Amino acid sequence: MSERGLRLDQRVTIIGGGLAGCEAAWQAAERGLQVRLHEMKPRRYSPAHQLEGLAELVCSNSLRGADLGNAVGLLKEELRRSGSLVMQAADATRVPAGGALAVDRDLFSALITERISSHLNITLIRDELTSLPPEGPVIIATGPLTSDALAEELSCLVGERLYFYDAIAPIVTVESLDTTKIYAASRYGKGDPDDYLNCPLDQQQYAAFIAALQAAERVAPREFEKVVHFDGCMPIEEMAARGDDTLRFGPMKPVGLPHPDTGKDPWAVVQLRAENNDKTLYNLVGFQTKMTWPEQRRVLRMIPGLEQAEFVRLGVMHRNTFINAPALLLPTQQLKSDPRIMFAGQITGVEGYVESAGSGFLAGLTVAALAAGQQLVLPPGETALGALLHHITNADVRHFQPMNVNYGLFPALESRVKKKDRKLLLAERALEALEGWLSFLKH
Repeated sequence: MSERGLRLDQRVTIIGGGLAGCEAAWQAAERGLQVRLHEMKPRRYSPAHQLEGLAELVCSNSLRGADLGNAVGLLKEELRRSGSLVMQAADATRVPAGGALAVDRDLFSALITERISSHLNITLIRDELTSLPPEGPVIIATGPLTSDALAEELSCLVGERLYFYDAIAPIVTVESLDTTKIYAASRYGKGDPDDYLNCPLDQQQYAAFIAALQAAERVAPREFEKVVHFDGCMPIEEMAARGDDTLRFGPMKPVGLPHPDTGKDPWAVVQLRAENNDKTLYNLVGFQTKMTWPEQRRVLRMIPGLEQAEFVRLGVMHRNTFINAPALLLPTQQLKSDPRIMFAGQITGVEGYVESAGSGFLAGLTVAALAAGQQLVLPPGETALGALLHHITNADVRHFQPMNVNYGLFPALESRVKKKDRKLLLAERALEALEGWLSFLKH
């Protein structure tokens, strides 16, 4: 076996029977590989799981928006055209949900469980796997609630690049910002000034913002998600509760950021840091929060320049085991230090059910291509699959955060178009690129 090659007669071990693990198992098995899929239920349940079946939807029965104006709608269509098991099951168990794709949770899980269990190339093993097999290809798809025993094993494998809690700041699209109220500058003029955009607040604006923050509704953590907050990841509303000026001496500190029009520091500043190399997305630095999502939209749009902000990711603080994928993974989701090991699903830093299925889909294709002695041709960056994969393997390793698929991750269109037309044009380009990629894979 070569460093990155596999033998077709080797069994593939997949750990985790969620959406990513089931999709990876299905794609590999459909291409002739023998798969051993390990799922610890019903012998052991995570604190959030209840069903015995595979591919259990825990947080919601919604797979989110269905139309192509939404990037996750595009991702679903790409998976549908690519032969995804998850999308077959979702379409077969769909329930009315307006513009979203929602499913009957029990029927969805039962259908995937039946398809996986009856596949001649898949052996479903109902037991907890607490250590990695020493030989053969392995796909780790254990999700955000990876068991403690396996998490300890993974910690030895990846070191300090395994995280157990999300403390994620909201992310906005640059095109939705009011640039007449924002100025570019790095603190004390250090580094590239375009790396940061600054939203200045005067004393009255700051006071109104603090009052709204202190009164905002918050999400109560589930019992297993309770965590001691360290000063480095304190929710902004917790900081505001310590005193009205706490944020002015923390993430909203204006020192070293003089306004170009006055030459003086504002009363307070919200800094936005570039989230990707193309600088189409920016995150609110230090603004991790437990506010509910509607409250985040309301309160954060009080910040000058963010009145019409488009949030591609809202802040969260919850239990979520994931790795620093861009530091650890090859573009194929293989571990750089041991390419026989791959990761798939939310543990890679993709966020959401459909994104997890997409990651598992690509992992299944990768292991099948390597078993055949081929290098997988990755999906084009213009597709939702390719854009998501590029993000988790090429993002800034210093500030990597889990991410839902969104159009801010896609390469820009070659020509300027009206804002209202942009997303559908990106979707049309993506589906055209997808068809070319799928045609290539068939030959």
